[in-house]
Amino acid sequence: MQITQAVFGVYHHFELAHQLRRRNHLRRIYSTWPWARLQREGLPREFVRTYPLVHTLDTLLRSTPIYSPTLSGRFNQWVSDSFDHWLHRNIEPCDALIAISGAGLTTGPLVQLRGGKFICDRGSTHQRFQDEVMAAEYNRWALPYATPPAHILRREEAIYALADAITVPSNVALRSFLAMGVPAEKLHVIPYGVRLDKFTPTEPPLAESFEVLFAGQVSLRKGIPYLLQAFARLRHPRAHLTLAGSVQNDLRALLATLPTENVTFIGSIPQPELARLMSRSHVLALPSVEEGLALVQGQAMACGCPVVATAATGAEDLFTDGIEGFIIPGRDPIALADRLQQLADDPTLRAQMSAAAIARVKSFGGWDRYGDQWDTLLHSLTGIPPDPTELS
Repeated sequence: MQITQAVFGVYHHFELAHQLRRRNHLRRIYSTWPWARLQREGLPREFVRTYPLVHTLDTLLRSTPIYSPTLSGRFNQWVSDSFDHWLHRNIEPCDALIAISGAGLTTGPLVQLRGGKFICDRGSTHQRFQDEVMAAEYNRWALPYATPPAHILRREEAIYALADAITVPSNVALRSFLAMGVPAEKLHVIPYGVRLDKFTPTEPPLAESFEVLFAGQVSLRKGIPYLLQAFARLRHPRAHLTLAGSVQNDLRALLATLPTENVTFIGSIPQPELARLMSRSHVLALPSVEEGLALVQGQAMACGCPVVATAATGAEDLFTDGIEGFIIPGRDPIALADRLQQLADDPTLRAQMSAAAIARVKSFGGWDRYGDQWDTLLHSLTGIPPDPTELS
């Protein structure tokens, strides 16, 4: 069985590529990032093809004053269309194409015409559902919402309709597609894994403090106002909240009106530093209002850091409420504060959840569970029976 992948940048697709290669399934992975960046992902050059010009230009311009929401929308279309046209010209025959959502609008049908299957891999909720959730959230905080360009929704929904299957990482994402009328038989949930070689307990948190960590973009989508409100309610003599991630520009004015005492914004940090920070934290708080499956949850669990997260993060597909962490309602700072307070007041509970979190992610086998589920789905879709020798 020969499988091709297409992805904007990296995301989780190179983890999937490693899993496919182990099973002798990987034909090629196509990306919009240059080889100079992709080589750190550890795949031999022979398996990787790149079309980096447009996406690289977009990335470089993002840090300049001329970049704007309008230009961002145009680049989104240019990157998607040019990548798809290039992929259409260069893709080799394969049994299936796994394309990250937004990619493969014309290439997917070409693969189907050749007798292969076209799979849309969506990392978050249905595009229309996502847009509606975020529009409501911006309205809730009286902030102007930049509606995504219409071409994004048109392209996404056209791909959903064309694809033989749509994969999502969580049941919350699955439910969003069902709510938008996508047939259940087309949808498949495959939760992400964790790099256990990169995320592992190092130094334990200090007993006399209570360190709360947030990791991700500091944005409305991630529920930052609710986190700051909840943390302000926390009663502990040495409580501290660290937010690791870039601050979205349209949130800056709102942040000035929210409580930030004993809160530190440290910006984006490399993964090794993030892993150390997770090990030193008592809890990861993630009150997102919309996600697919936040990777930082599994990473924190692997470091022995319990998680308090909303159902919107896909938490139900990673851990059990009350065992490895807590799952709370969305947009509820009081519920979040109550769970944080419970962990701050009960060191024994923290230790139990920490041990349970490590055990839970180890049971996933890193990304092996993810690879196994993909393997099963691909054999089912293509009708190609498993080869006993394929897992090397």
